[in-house]
Amino acid sequence: MEPVLFYGVPHGCSFGSIVALEWLNQPYRLCRIDMLSGAEGEIFARVNPQRKTPTLLLEDGEILTESSAILNHLAARDLGRKLTFRQGTREFDRVNRALGSLNSGLFAAFFPAWAAYKLDDGAPEKGFLRALARDNIAKCYAHIETMLAGRAWLAGDGRTVADAYLIGVARWGEDLGLFDIKREYPRLHEHMRKLEADRAVVFAHAIEDGQPAGSSGKFLGHVSLEALSARLAA
Repeated sequence: MEPVLFYGVPHGCSFGSIVALEWLNQPYRLCRIDMLSGAEGEIFARVNPQRKTPTLLLEDGEILTESSAILNHLAARDLGRKLTFRQGTREFDRVNRALGSLNSGLFAAFFPAWAAYKLDDGAPEKGFLRALARDNIAKCYAHIETMLAGRAWLAGDGRTVADAYLIGVARWGEDLGLFDIKREYPRLHEHMRKLEADRAVVFAHAIEDGQPAGSSGKFLGHVSLEALSARLAA
């Protein structure tokens, strides 16, 4: 059976893995995980004991976690598409460095903002957490502005999995009402605007929103956790 990506809603960083799967153009399925309800907890814990997305169930039953690992794995399935490059090359190092920077920097910088999001409006620590997040995220956005200076893509001459991951995470700054990216970070805004026009990104948005989605890749449909139980037990 084809690989299955477990993706989180609402607005999970797994968005980038959906984009990468579309760009890869190899058969795959998706399994939707509501990260707020916890309803899938018991079965999903058998897939990922930390109950985090994205998680990728491979054809042989192996489980792969962590966005950077999943994105590198997917890209390496067909190096001809140049979503990454052969390990040991400078091109690979650029992509891997960009992924690492986004994961340890930008993604991590949002932790206080998401913690604040879960608090009641009157919680005394809410303002502090949002301010802390904004300061940390601003430094990451500024670094991305520098990375995009004079280049069309984040880590090479064409789109790579670093761009896929970026569009899934960078959007949170406006989702959470922390930034006006167009005004404050024009290079990042233009890059995001370009990516938003990509068919794979349009598809990933529709998938997240539970709307009809037209795949430009080889998406074979959703599969439920219950339907995967036997495969997980094996």
